[in-house]
Amino acid sequence: MRRWSLAGQMLVLQLLVVAVTATGGALLALVQAHRLLTDDAGHRATAVAVSVAAAPDVADALDDPDPSARLQPYAERVRLRTGVDFITIMRPDGTRLSHPHPAEIGRRFLGNTAPALRGETFTETYTGTLGPSERAVTPVLAGGRVVALVSAGITVDRISAMLRGQFGWGGFIVALALGLGAAGTWLVTARLRRQTHGLGPVELGRIHAHHDAVLHAVREGLLLVGADGTLTLCNDAARLLLGLPADAEGRHVQELGLAEVLTADEERVHLVGERVLAVNSAASRLGRVVTVRDTTELQALTGQLDAERGFAESLRSAAHEAANRLHTVITLVELGRTEEAVALGTAELRAAQELTDRVVGAVREPVLAALLLGKSAEAAERGAELVISEDSELDDLGLDARDLVTIVGNLIDNAIDAATRVEVRLGSDGGQAVIRVADDGPGLADPAACTAAFTRGWTTKGDGRGLGLALVGQAVRRLGGSVEVRGSAFTVRLPIPERAR
Repeated sequence: MRRWSLAGQMLVLQLLVVAVTATGGALLALVQAHRLLTDDAGHRATAVAVSVAAAPDVADALDDPDPSARLQPYAERVRLRTGVDFITIMRPDGTRLSHPHPAEIGRRFLGNTAPALRGETFTETYTGTLGPSERAVTPVLAGGRVVALVSAGITVDRISAMLRGQFGWGGFIVALALGLGAAGTWLVTARLRRQTHGLGPVELGRIHAHHDAVLHAVREGLLLVGADGTLTLCNDAARLLLGLPADAEGRHVQELGLAEVLTADEERVHLVGERVLAVNSAASRLGRVVTVRDTTELQALTGQLDAERGFAESLRSAAHEAANRLHTVITLVELGRTEEAVALGTAELRAAQELTDRVVGAVREPVLAALLLGKSAEAAERGAELVISEDSELDDLGLDARDLVTIVGNLIDNAIDAATRVEVRLGSDGGQAVIRVADDGPGLADPAACTAAFTRGWTTKGDGRGLGLALVGQAVRRLGGSVEVRGSAFTVRLPIPERAR
């Protein structure tokens, strides 16, 4: 059995509300109209009765031998002119002197006359010879005493007939209200049906539950930014990755310090603490949909891969140079110039051994030693000179090898790209490992550039990616160290763990 959609339920409910409201309003209007008609009938009857009682002809006719002969025609003329149903003139004892039905003349008046006998005018609803009526009774005074009574009234049937005359207009108004309410309700329901896709409350509740479960279960951060820059939706992963406060939703991205990240049209790498985040933003009809992925491990593996590639490139460079020198030695031997061949081979072996001895002797961190040897060969192939400072001396630091490779490797690569001579000094000072890489290039003279150099995308090379120094800064922060930049010299200080001191 198909459940009713939310729009259908709203249509029926609103139509019911409109019908009940319109019907209730019509009934209330009819009750009010009946009350007004009754009050109006009482006022008209009172006015007619008081006017008749004040007429001089009435008091004069009372002295005639047959008062009814004069009072009956007079009362009927006034009744027809004023539109009341009856005018009865009576003696103080209630004997009728006039009545719309002449047969009732001479009979006793049916109703209360006590207040009128006291000189008061009053109204009442009473059932007389003409049926229930709204009547007024007033005294006829002569010389300060009551000489007669006058009663005028309008029957309840006539009041009801006047009320029934309002039924047509009341029904028309109710029908019009129902029609307008139904039309408005249908328009609202149609819009609601489009917005809810014809789904019922159960389906909408299930979709919301699924949406909420998926939103908070995914490991990727998901954010929705409105057209005005307000953060309208943020899941748990996004709060964790971006370090957002619990009340981030509803606040402007500028206030959260994420305006540049969350409103960019392309994918960006954003550094937050020790995390490397890939932030992707795309426009939608709701604003901007932003996804955030934690690529810290991926960047670490990328750095390690770059180091391995560097080692391979260094080995290739070294092999290329060794092959050239070996071919030279072989050619000298073939030419019979053995002494020159031995001298060349011995000099090459001595230079390579001296470099290896100096690096290995000064740097007892095996990863750094291997990196420096590889970078020396790479620098030579690229037309640069890599010099290891004579006073370099560094023991095994006990630090993460991947971070060390990231720091030293990227600093040397940047220096080789910018200069022809690069000097590396490794040492320790007060429980800290000191790594200094300097070159003969122009360096960074602007203090603002020294800070911006460690952000993603900053570069002085037109085709550079601006990632190397950003990774250096991240690795240094991860190890709890610091970076100092003075011109073309980069000095990194890393705390040495207690176990390695």
